[in-house]
Amino acid sequence: MVIGVGGLGHVGVQILKATTATRVIAVDTRDEALRLAEECGADLALRSGEGTVEEIRSATGGRGADVVLDFVGADATLRLGAAARPLGDLTIVGIGGGSLPVGFFSVPYEVSIQTTYWGSRPELIEVLELGARGLVRPKTTTFKLDDAMRAYQQMQDGTLEGRAVIVP
Repeated sequence: MVIGVGGLGHVGVQILKATTATRVIAVDTRDEALRLAEECGADLALRSGEGTVEEIRSATGGRGADVVLDFVGADATLRLGAAARPLGDLTIVGIGGGSLPVGFFSVPYEVSIQTTYWGSRPELIEVLELGARGLVRPKTTTFKLDDAMRAYQQMQDGTLEGRAVIVP
């Protein structure tokens, strides 16, 4: 499951589709992001809300997601990480400032939880090779340097599609 199909999450969907045979479930609050997730190969795109965890459990035969990648990292998305199955994996990629209370009954049994900030050099090479083969194609919106503040505003408003690229 990929939570947050923005500038980095849509690339995450593509990497999962290019490197695994898994069924990818994408979750976001924005219709545009869910359309982008489907364009990038997500098998199921769900709007985040009250019943999302139940929808994910239903879509996974009651188990929950084997792997949850949270590209947002806000309180609400971290709580959604509870859609991981027992013995599953939750990786927090986004730095949205949220916190996840972890206790014996607050997450599924034996879920591994970790954060990540950067991969290794070999992993970077793998991603670049996926791009060179056309398996990963980031969607970008280009802004002139004078319009950089508009890019930040779109990120804040949640209207930016894909990654922002500022060109001098």
